[in-house]
Amino acid sequence: MIVIRFSRVGRKNKPQFRIVVQENSATPTGKHIEILGSWDPAQKKGVFKNERIQYWLGTGAQASDSVHNLLVAQKVIEAKKRIVKMKKVEEVKTEEAPAVATTLESPVTEEAKAE
Repeated sequence: MIVIRFSRVGRKNKPQFRIVVQENSATPTGKHIEILGSWDPAQKKGVFKNERIQYWLGTGAQASDSVHNLLVAQKVIEAKKRIVKMKKVEEVKTEEAPAVATTLESPVTEEAKAE
């Protein structure tokens, strides 16, 4: 499947993103088919190739949730924003956690008690 997604470029702590068309099995920084624009989140400015974005969406490419929401916010496409659900970390229940000894005494075996 062909996807439109971000590919991070830029320096450490200064992210910038390219908007690229790739196979979904390729790594985000890997080989891409075409660059459709760029996005600078620090300055909130972007450059978009509107005609090429429309072309790829028309041929069946799927935009990632974050790219889709960005294109809607920048009025490149007309649609509703998607709700991005964050993965929840499973809470560790207290019953499942191993019991911690509350005393500082060394464990005494039954044989030691009998002596």
